[in-house]
Amino acid sequence: MDEETPRVELTPAAADLLRRLRATHGPLMFHQSGGCCDGSAPMCYPEGEFRTGEADVLLAELDVEGVPEPVTFWMARGQYEAWRHTRLIVDVVEGRGSGFSLEAPEGVRFLTRSRVVGS
Repeated sequence: MDEETPRVELTPAAADLLRRLRATHGPLMFHQSGGCCDGSAPMCYPEGEFRTGEADVLLAELDVEGVPEPVTFWMARGQYEAWRHTRLIVDVVEGRGSGFSLEAPEGVRFLTRSRVVGS
């Protein structure tokens, strides 16, 4: 993947939801574990609430209009190895996802779609 291609991008619906969540919860972060439950759903937390370490990769610091600081996007290293040649597109869909993610009470959930980039 070349440096011009963003690794992670947001749909307008995802950016709008992040603005609302930021107003309520303060600075935000994403973590995508690739676990068995909601494996294609990134979890949104208050920044720093989910502890990252050597087992995680920082893929992006997302600039969201109306949000004063970047929203970091982390992924478990094992998941990254499987998805390293993709662009991740964070979207919002109807329905409840994980109870740990900040959007759960909103009746919607974040969802990651992916597109293979390059060869």
